[in-house]
Amino acid sequence: MAHDIAALKARLAGIALEDNPALVRQKSRDFFWYSPTLKRQLDSVAGALIATPSSEGEVLRILEACFALGIPVTPRGAGTGNYGQAMPLAGGLVLDMSGLDKVLEVAPGRVRAQAGAIIAEIDTACRSSGQELRLHPSTYRTASIGGFIAGGSGGVGSITWGGLRDLGNIIGLRIVTMEATPRILELTGEEVEKVAHAYGTNGIILEVEMPLAPAYDWIEAIIGFGDFTRAAAFANALGEQDAILKKLLSVISAPIPQDYFLRHRPYLPAGEHVVLAMIAPIASAAFDSFTARWGGRVLFHSDRTGPEEARGLPPLYELAWNHTTLRALRVDPAITYLQTLYPFPDQLALVARIHEELGDEVPAHLEFVRFDGKITCFGLPLVRFTDETRLEAIIARHEALGIPVFNPHRYTLEEGGMKQTDAVQLAFKREADPAGLLNPGKMIAWENPDFDFSTGRTYLFPGLSAQAREE
Repeated sequence: MAHDIAALKARLAGIALEDNPALVRQKSRDFFWYSPTLKRQLDSVAGALIATPSSEGEVLRILEACFALGIPVTPRGAGTGNYGQAMPLAGGLVLDMSGLDKVLEVAPGRVRAQAGAIIAEIDTACRSSGQELRLHPSTYRTASIGGFIAGGSGGVGSITWGGLRDLGNIIGLRIVTMEATPRILELTGEEVEKVAHAYGTNGIILEVEMPLAPAYDWIEAIIGFGDFTRAAAFANALGEQDAILKKLLSVISAPIPQDYFLRHRPYLPAGEHVVLAMIAPIASAAFDSFTARWGGRVLFHSDRTGPEEARGLPPLYELAWNHTTLRALRVDPAITYLQTLYPFPDQLALVARIHEELGDEVPAHLEFVRFDGKITCFGLPLVRFTDETRLEAIIARHEALGIPVFNPHRYTLEEGGMKQTDAVQLAFKREADPAGLLNPGKMIAWENPDFDFSTGRTYLFPGLSAQAREE
């Protein structure tokens, strides 16, 4: 799409800009290549210019100039998302928020930081007060807090605290609108849901205020079971033990751990289905007793591992959530994955049913969470990919059994999970981005209000190639 980039550069004199095509292409991409479908559709997507503001005032200048010139803006954090959330489908400017990276305030029970602050660095700043963030993605060491809120949904910590959109897991957001004269708004309470997990389509996050929890030197444990359904039942029961303080509770079927967790291989006997757990030290004895009662085999226990033995092992959360998929892809590029939900109270029966039917082709990976106040599990199963037709059939089979799929092979908000319009976010976009210049193509309700979600077809934004549209 043609945009007056020369005029934009002139208006943004003094702000860090980059137009080297190779660097612009690099900053126009995320981990969309986890999906063979998105790789086919989005591989040629790139912006025309990168702007990296170093202050709130520079963000305002950038948005005002882009609005005046009709140039779309796609905000970007660290680019660790998997669904093309931060990819500029309409070209234009990529707004790199990594320059706004300061932790502004740490107080009892809360922290305030700029959107570009790296999550691990926020925790480092909080550590001296004995506190840490409640939730973080498996990309903890590289992801930004603004990107996590704009594109994430939960992760490590969700077994205790639920998801990001659970009321109270985001205290407040400071955002800026995309208008002729951009406005700064402070959102709190339910208002944060206007822009949380909206891919930056209806406001640019400048600052976040997040709740904190007590920090622990978490014990990492790997528990083995010869039977997958027994491993899942153990994890579900452990999740219901509220007095055993947990940060992670994952179940991964054999042979995923043995094939892909390369540095942990000495702890992973052939055929063992594993439960990954992060447990507070105060709960260690209770956890050991509970594990013994269930007949689980302790394969790894971090506080019983010497420093030499532990050297070089990645943290356990980097074997879980979407890092499981990443580790598989490093070994076998033909692997892809799904994101599913096993609804309470039938989660264990549904897990057993789909694993029995598709377990060889779709090896199971469960993440136990607190969802709507109940313990249940999401699935991030691997898929031994053959073609897109078979992938769609696998998705359809899950949904026919009552297992919703949050499709990671779609780049729009609605198709990736909601399967319907979020009326609150759409209404706020009309107010905050009247010209539709923020991250175009990601909100179907704005681009194509008549889109029929029941057809199962992929929504392709007109900014993509004619070839992709025809496919």
